[in-house]
Amino acid sequence: MYPVLFHIGALLIPSYGAMAAVGVVLALLLAQRTARVVMLNAGHIWNLCVVALFAALISTRLLLVIVNWKEVLRRPAWILGLAVIHHPLLGAVGAMAGTGCVAVYARWQKMPLLTTADALAAPLALGLAFEQVGALLAGSGYGTQAGHGVRWAITYTNPLAAVWSGAPLGIPLHPVQGYAALGFAALAILVFFWLPYRRREGDVAGLWFLGMGAVVYMTELWRDRDGRGSILGGVLDGPQVAAVAMVLAGALLLRERKTTIPHDADAAGAVANAANEARHG
Repeated sequence: MYPVLFHIGALLIPSYGAMAAVGVVLALLLAQRTARVVMLNAGHIWNLCVVALFAALISTRLLLVIVNWKEVLRRPAWILGLAVIHHPLLGAVGAMAGTGCVAVYARWQKMPLLTTADALAAPLALGLAFEQVGALLAGSGYGTQAGHGVRWAITYTNPLAAVWSGAPLGIPLHPVQGYAALGFAALAILVFFWLPYRRREGDVAGLWFLGMGAVVYMTELWRDRDGRGSILGGVLDGPQVAAVAMVLAGALLLRERKTTIPHDADAAGAVANAANEARHG
């Protein structure tokens, strides 16, 4: 595939970073729309997303430096290559750091956590879909070897895919990153259109957790497990354990609760927002 999207002189623009950046921008724009649907301050949602993004980036890069400290001391220029290193553990650390910042910022701004989670569900799924497209182009998180009957198999030939992501060259592989991208995109569409019709705060976030867990668990069946951990003698890998936890979290959020949201709440909120914008415009 294409680990380098294009060149600017001697500068290489990695496909993974470029697609991830596109996903972040689109997710931020979508978050502005979903914030208004659930009657949250769009500016607060924007700030929350930016803070969480920087927390995730800083925590993952800091972890890489700490783990590879001897390499950094021996070759300081190695730090420049951090952007092309991907690993499930980095994703988990970034997710935890981002989630922590979301909780702290939401509490500071007195934003209801469940409603905030509902507003972030569709943008997160959309951003992850683009991230997986970038992974497909770069060879990161590559799939298992595909049989002769898999006509949509992909074969990496660019040496940078092997150097940056460890992808095997010249071997037909399942485009598992594409499977995940399709699953995340479908989930983004589902939760986005369900958002105005949610019955309780947290319902959309619960569906997001269920969908994410299902997509991650299923796609791991076609993903090469090298470096992804081995649980119960290889029955599960690390991401699949996280997927099970997400499904349980989604089921917990979707459990029956007494609080409900009036069906006309979103329409009333939209009218109020429009009136405020007109008054201050």
